Amino acid sequence: MLLAAATLGLAGLPVDGAPAEPAAPADRPHSHIHAPGEIEESHGPLLLQITYTGEVMGNVAGGRRRGARYLDNLDLVLEADLERLAGWTGAQLHVYGLYNNGRSISDLAGDTQAVSNIETGVRALRLYEAWIDQKIGDAASIKLGLYDLNSEFDAIDTAGFFVSSPNGIGTDFAQSGLNGPSIFPSTSLAARVAIAPAEGWTVRAALLDGVPGDPDHPARTAIRLGHGDGALAVGEVEAPLGGGKLLLGHWRYTASFDLNDGSGRANGNAGTYVRAELPVLNRDERRIDAFARLGSASGRFNMFDRFAGGGLKFGGWIPGRTEDEFGIAVSAAFTSDSWRRATGGGSAEVAIEASYRAQLAPWLSIQPSAHYIRRPSADPTLADAFVLGLRFEASHSFAGL
Repeated sequence: MLLAAATLGLAGLPVDGAPAEPAAPADRPHSHIHAPGEIEESHGPLLLQITYTGEVMGNVAGGRRRGARYLDNLDLVLEADLERLAGWTGAQLHVYGLYNNGRSISDLAGDTQAVSNIETGVRALRLYEAWIDQKIGDAASIKLGLYDLNSEFDAIDTAGFFVSSPNGIGTDFAQSGLNGPSIFPSTSLAARVAIAPAEGWTVRAALLDGVPGDPDHPARTAIRLGHGDGALAVGEVEAPLGGGKLLLGHWRYTASFDLNDGSGRANGNAGTYVRAELPVLNRDERRIDAFARLGSASGRFNMFDRFAGGGLKFGGWIPGRTEDEFGIAVSAAFTSDSWRRATGGGSAEVAIEASYRAQLAPWLSIQPSAHYIRRPSADPTLADAFVLGLRFEASHSFAGL
């Protein structure tokens, strides 16, 4: 929190006293977070990682109004190999703390898909994840605790390069539930099982509390079971695809939800997605990677019932800057018939992002980005928005014992 406040002060930007309402639940960047279950022998049994992300974003045309915001994100992640530390065979502990200043760029741009994946709409210091992963033999594991499902489900490395939220987890899935699914910035208790039957193949399933956190107190870390929350069940199959991978997933809530047309409540809030990434070129340090995603959600309950997105990421194309990357991505969320009849809204929100990341040092990167948002929130009264951003990310790891 002190680091975040100091950065705001240096930037000369005010801190909102009354944070804006959050946009659609966002994914979050994991570029410097150690992969769960992969503490290297050289690190010792304990690993602490600190990552600070700061971002200035400005809505320069269209949307609700022009203006700029400073957003930030502080990650504190502790990984512990419990087998080496305490003799607990095949077990790993993961504890993840999170701070955000709560500023919002979407309240200016007017978009629903969230142009920045570190936007929360509320200032908070919270416990984000706390789980134990237990290996079972060489091919299976069980994970229990407070869990971000997007750390493993509906996640593609290539798409994680981009700044805008729908490239991390599809808007069809992110919009679902009373308080979103268990993703950034609010997570819930979960049990996850994963089995890897063959090289490149993984089958994973999770059962999660249907309402993460406390919607009435979004700044709190809250675990509330019952209250009619029901559960969220998610299943996914990962398969190899020409040097990349293919994901097929399905999700479903057990609780009932309000219908878009206001006629009552019903069960059946569910969706399906397929996404893939594939290396297109890898020659002489030059790389091109492609990704694509299609998804659907129950139109009776949700604003968006279809989603399509994809993009390209390029690396090694700048002479002398082999670690730098740039790319372009498109995300289109299409509104459901029942939502349009009830609200008079438009047919879709389409977001286009162009982004470049320069690795200035092993611990520091900067990433300018440009975003064009066609029909923000599918609102016919809003002009298309144009957003410019500059993000920096600094990280450090500390090994122990």
